[in-house]
Amino acid sequence: MTQTPLQDSSATAIPTPPAAKKIPSERLHHGDTFVDNYEWLRDKESAEVVEHLKAENAYQEAVTAHQEPLREAIFQEIKGRTQETDLSVPHRKDGWWYFSRSAEGKEYGIQCRVRAADTGDKIADWTPPAVQPGVGIPGEEILLDGNIEAEGKPFFSVGGSAVTVDGNLYAYAVDNSGDERFTLRIKDLRTGELLPDVIENIFYGVAFSPDGTRIFYTVVDDSWRPYQVKAHTLGTPVADDVVIYQEDDAAMWLGFELSSDRRYLVLGIGCSEYSETRLLRFDDPAQELTTVISRNERVLYEAEPFLLTGPDGTVSERILLTHNRGAINSMVSLADPAELTRPLSEQDWVTVVGHSDDVRVNGAGVTSTHLIVSIRKDTIERVQVIGLDGLGTPAQEAPVEPAFDEELYTAGVGGSDYEAPVIRLGYTSYFTPSRIYDFVLPTPEVPAGELLLRKESPVLGGYDGDDYVATREWATAADGTRIPLSVLRHKAVKQDSTAAGLVYGYGSYEMSMDPGFGIARLSLLDRGVVFVIAHIRGGGELGRHWYENGKKLTKKNTFTDFVDATDWLAASGWADPSRIAALGGSAGGLLMGAVANMAPEKYAAIVAQVPFVDPLTSILDPELPLSALEWEEWGNPITDPHVYEYMKSYSPYENVRPAAYPKIAAVTSFNDTRVLYVEPAKWVQELRNKTTGTEPIVMKIEMDGGHGGASGRYVQWRERAWDYAFIADSLGATELLPGAGLK
Repeated sequence: MTQTPLQDSSATAIPTPPAAKKIPSERLHHGDTFVDNYEWLRDKESAEVVEHLKAENAYQEAVTAHQEPLREAIFQEIKGRTQETDLSVPHRKDGWWYFSRSAEGKEYGIQCRVRAADTGDKIADWTPPAVQPGVGIPGEEILLDGNIEAEGKPFFSVGGSAVTVDGNLYAYAVDNSGDERFTLRIKDLRTGELLPDVIENIFYGVAFSPDGTRIFYTVVDDSWRPYQVKAHTLGTPVADDVVIYQEDDAAMWLGFELSSDRRYLVLGIGCSEYSETRLLRFDDPAQELTTVISRNERVLYEAEPFLLTGPDGTVSERILLTHNRGAINSMVSLADPAELTRPLSEQDWVTVVGHSDDVRVNGAGVTSTHLIVSIRKDTIERVQVIGLDGLGTPAQEAPVEPAFDEELYTAGVGGSDYEAPVIRLGYTSYFTPSRIYDFVLPTPEVPAGELLLRKESPVLGGYDGDDYVATREWATAADGTRIPLSVLRHKAVKQDSTAAGLVYGYGSYEMSMDPGFGIARLSLLDRGVVFVIAHIRGGGELGRHWYENGKKLTKKNTFTDFVDATDWLAASGWADPSRIAALGGSAGGLLMGAVANMAPEKYAAIVAQVPFVDPLTSILDPELPLSALEWEEWGNPITDPHVYEYMKSYSPYENVRPAAYPKIAAVTSFNDTRVLYVEPAKWVQELRNKTTGTEPIVMKIEMDGGHGGASGRYVQWRERAWDYAFIADSLGATELLPGAGLK
């Protein structure tokens, strides 16, 4: 590596960025040769690479040293608004109430439980116990103290936990490096002792069989794709664990869950375009998997087996299908398992929730009395419930939707138990802190159901939601498409084209950037930054069409929509066009790289978090982590020359050009397995080579973190403070508005 060391630290010294040496390597596909000078940085075992990354951090620290007081101020604002000693609302599972506590000065949560009562009054029995922050209650047990588990470890994250039906055994999976490979341990809660059963290198998600004798888990292959579901029988050697199912298609993802009534293990296999569900009935002596609908039918669906009582009192096995068969926005149907043995074209399904061009059906599940449906309408995620009595017949009940009084909000199912008379709902909006409700399911006596507020997350420091404004605005794309925007600001900001602005976007994988409260974001709003969330194509805000018009060979719509959203802000009067920054992470980091190349003059600064900025190189190599799974999103450039050409035309790393780039910060993690650190490392080198401007381009790399950054809440707060301080400093928005900030 060749690099110029930082000059002496006098006040006038300008640090020199580290310059990686150039070692040309050729990538040849479809007759096209791309010369990559920095591919050698991929070798994370190389001491030279590690030294280069450390030099990048040193350069970043020198360039941004003056931002440290602002970072500290934002960190203290986040900390000062957060009730550090807090707890979650207890949720009931079988005979126990489970909840987590946090404590001031502690990085990680503490998982707890207390025994539940059964009095015969179902509503009372499903009313959470009164639990106070920092105050124990009689009979409270600690399942897992993350602070103890994390002692002496560089990283700590829990990737799944499970408790047996009898409440005696607790399984938990821990990652201590940030690479999303977990070690599974099992604790006997009667004695506090760990069982000798220890399973290494598993993926997210664990579940016990209903009888508690087996535990199910997922294993990833060499490219980090979950491809096996295995069963471990307690007390037997791990080497004897049984492979329940192995998925050999490199483009398919594998996961599992228990059915709501816990009679089945449900295996989900799929990509974003089609799927397959396989069922294992626990009481089946042969323990054979059955396929609901073959992937060869190219139907995207989810399946939930359950027992449905008919009008005559007979109980029948039914399969609840949430599917896109003849329904691009999906619908919900009922199927008799006997129908599934016939050719798909001959099967007779009963419609439960019909298709709509205006409503996206996200998913459906059941309790013992109700169907629960998650939908998206007018960009907003909502929940509806329908009684099982008469389901799929002319006597089917009308859906009931819990009513909320804000225009922009998010409401989703936060948990449900098959026998419970309530479902748990999470609710939030841009300026309403997270709320937890229990929704009492409708009955003939209370046909609209009842919302019971269990908790609103406290926000300290004199927070008043009335100090802020959130509005829905629309930008117009060049092709006439209307792009929804969420525009957030402090009420003191005037529409006089003088304020600073920040545009945030993602726009991939049909993920929606839904309204949600964020304490850290207040620190920008309090400094007069107008925060615009651009709900661009490639996301899921306006249904399946919105997603499909921003993927594969229409991917550039995502990027142009973001630029059009920026133009809306520049012309709106809410921001000074010369004081606008951009922010995005992961696939949103690819977005940042693309708009930096397309319109660098429109931004004063760009922050790209764990940015996917070398997508073509990554996806061309199926051996790299998760690459094959990306073909459904971007296309397969290995086999399709049109996809290759299209991706090459927007790949940020390959399209850096001579231009006056703005201030750019690439924020990444050394152990990220989803977007490898090498992508931003190469990108910043090429940006420095080509920029005709004088603004610094920096890379901040967390050497102990994964895709979500470092672990520990205080560390994460400091990371967010770093990002926001970089933005605020770049926009000249470092001072609080009069009367704003912590009270």
